[in-house]
Amino acid sequence: MELIEKYFPQLTERQHEQIAALDVLYHEWNEKINVISRKDIDNLYLHHVLHSMAIGRMLHFKDNTDILDFGTGGGFPGIPLAILFPRCHFTLIDGTGKKIRVAQEVAQAIGLENCTPLHRRGEEEKGKYDFVVSRAVMPLPDLVRMVRKNIKKEQHNAMPNGIFCLKGGDLQEETRPFRRSVQTTALSEWFDEEWFKEKYCIYLPV
Repeated sequence: MELIEKYFPQLTERQHEQIAALDVLYHEWNEKINVISRKDIDNLYLHHVLHSMAIGRMLHFKDNTDILDFGTGGGFPGIPLAILFPRCHFTLIDGTGKKIRVAQEVAQAIGLENCTPLHRRGEEEKGKYDFVVSRAVMPLPDLVRMVRKNIKKEQHNAMPNGIFCLKGGDLQEETRPFRRSVQTTALSEWFDEEWFKEKYCIYLPV
């Protein structure tokens, strides 16, 4: 929790409690359904919670923004972002029912009322959203093809509607088709920890 407070000191007591509860919940559920690698579960706050919240450093979503978390797995980045932006609504989808069950149980346990995890494949999702968020779920060109249909035309945030994608490594190849409009921000600009080197937040207006 010290790590989260270091970068998000403005959290309310309620948000603090919800984030603090994630540790026990994900450890317990990971014993039953493996959504985070066994070696990585002890790095929950660094590798998963803070990493997810990085999108909130890229854009402070206005109230009533609708966000789709595409390929959420056990709830990342959607659950940490839903805690961070309690007046926005997050729909979390994944094609693997077991993983979505973890997201559903965690969201319910912490009383996260602005978050709806659904067992659904991307091509089946018909809803319209201001933004789509994801964590390295597929190459960017494939993701754009899949979710273009889900982006609303009406704008009400400081950045145009589109996609926020958390990725690592060399991204030149997959961002090349969008080089005129894509924005790639190194997470090391915001976070000091060594793990964030070569980790990026990609933003693409759609």
